[in-house]
Amino acid sequence: MEYIIETPKQITFAKDVNKYYPNILTEEALLFIKQLHRKFNSQRLQLLEKRKGQQALFDQGQYPSFPKETKDIREGNWTVSEIPQDLLDRRVEITGPVDRKMVINALNSGAKTFMADFEDSNAPSWSNNLEGQQNLLDANKKEIELIDETRGKHYKLNDKTAVLLVRPRGLHLNERHLLVDGEEVSGSLFDFGLYVFHNTKILLDRDSAPYFYIPKLEHYLEARWWNSVFEFAQEFLNVPKGTFKATLLVETITASFQLNELIYELKDHIVGLNCGRWDYIFSYIKKFRNHKNFIVPNRDQVTMTTPFMAAYSNLVIQVCHKRGIHAMGGMAAQIPIKNNPKANEEALEKVRVDKEREAKNGHDGTWVAHPALVEVAIKEFDKYMPTPNQIFRKRENLSITESDLLEIPKGTITEAGIRKNINVGILYMEAWLRGYGAVALYHLMEDAATAEISRTQLWQWLKNEVLLDDGRQFNNSLFEQFFDDEVEKIVTEVSEEKIENTKFCEAVELFKRLVTQDEFEEFLTLSAYKQL
Repeated sequence: MEYIIETPKQITFAKDVNKYYPNILTEEALLFIKQLHRKFNSQRLQLLEKRKGQQALFDQGQYPSFPKETKDIREGNWTVSEIPQDLLDRRVEITGPVDRKMVINALNSGAKTFMADFEDSNAPSWSNNLEGQQNLLDANKKEIELIDETRGKHYKLNDKTAVLLVRPRGLHLNERHLLVDGEEVSGSLFDFGLYVFHNTKILLDRDSAPYFYIPKLEHYLEARWWNSVFEFAQEFLNVPKGTFKATLLVETITASFQLNELIYELKDHIVGLNCGRWDYIFSYIKKFRNHKNFIVPNRDQVTMTTPFMAAYSNLVIQVCHKRGIHAMGGMAAQIPIKNNPKANEEALEKVRVDKEREAKNGHDGTWVAHPALVEVAIKEFDKYMPTPNQIFRKRENLSITESDLLEIPKGTITEAGIRKNINVGILYMEAWLRGYGAVALYHLMEDAATAEISRTQLWQWLKNEVLLDDGRQFNNSLFEQFFDDEVEKIVTEVSEEKIENTKFCEAVELFKRLVTQDEFEEFLTLSAYKQL
């Protein structure tokens, strides 16, 4: 039997909602969401409009720069509030969606922290989001368990677990299933609000607190907005200012020009910045997509040693350590390759080299997408970082310029690169439409950020009719040929009998439209969300 909850006035559900999760969507929690919406949603929408204005300037040929109006902040010697004891050592963080099995396995993985994700690795269906909130509540109560009868397995928490951080959705995403005053609420406010409402007291009683990862910020005014949200929620819940702590993901090209400013706006709450490398590449291509001759090569050729990526990573380290917070490294997307020891060894070596570089450069920790990579990453950070962190390494000799952050990467565009983008893009979109936000494809963990690189590169290459390394021009005719070939391969692999039970038809249609239409869509998830 489903329970229909009593909702406060002016709060309604979308017509397709048929499950109400009364343990999470209590009347008091919904009243809190209503207050967050009324106080902060209009400001959020204004910030999104400012993004459009900035993009219009980029489309005219401009590039970002260090803001003149905040020079004093960049040059000042200020630092931020102290880092809580349970966040001092974050040498390896594991990330993943908020499904029950993932939450248990990640907390048990041996990583120092676990980022439970309502964003890029979570397809935001109503059930995923609300069951995710229940899973995190159960985890914080130390009551979470899962019995898999088909496999005969019982999952429960170890005595010692990772510290939990939560990533709410970005500012651009709504929660279309819940409306206040007839307006869809912000996904950011919905995810954040429900989590702090139900978990703050539980965590404070355990000498911890609600910790967050904040995604996709593009301007320091957006950090100011989040700071206001934190302050309001802390006052509402009657906890001290500075209780909530946040790490910001630096995953937009504009954010890397405002690192000091982002930290300053959240100085009572911030504990770190993270190099969200895949979204950063996506943003780099997206923001300058209409610049003539601004062409980024095959996705596989853009790595953390590519000049603009190395500059960004080193600048994050320098700025974070000057301000007294963690500089977290990026995601290792590799996953174990079963039944092929040689290929698995090569994949793990790539992870090891990546983590060695990060630790030597001065990062205070790093990300992995799979429990099997935790040990590889920990060994490298233990070797080069015997202390809980290395904030004491100030990297004052570094001088990263605006042009360093913008340097166009060298490389080639190949038929194989185009085909891979098509294939991975369709496969990921199909899984996302079925409710899976993190998908293992070709021994890599793909999420919305990596899929965004695939479709954005295709859009840019096609718009510019780039030359491939073999001299052919990438035009509509060649795209149609490659696209049809890849779709045929997928249909053959899935089999025509089974294709009816998938979302491939919708995924193929949506992905092709996003790549070939004249106007670029800021996020593929905005269109896909309507079909989820």
